[in-house]
Amino acid sequence: MSFDPHAELAQLRHAQAIRRRRPYWRGRSQLDPHTAELLALHDAGATPADLQRWLATPPRRLRVAHSTVARWLRRTLTQRQTDQGTR
Repeated sequence: MSFDPHAELAQLRHAQAIRRRRPYWRGRSQLDPHTAELLALHDAGATPADLQRWLATPPRRLRVAHSTVARWLRRTLTQRQTDQGTR
């Protein structure tokens, strides 16, 4: 069996390209697993900044921008209103 440097190099480059890819969330947010808690905090009067700080505390340790939390909250609240309106 002979060593083929071109095949090995192609395999290495392919593996590196796979590792370099960023994960694609397919419309899922990192905040989605915490939906119930975030909405409960919001209903209790929490602001997006409060929610951002809550997400950053252990055990969650999720660092997201304020605008991310605000957009997620607006989208989720709109969705919740449309779901309640169709019932």
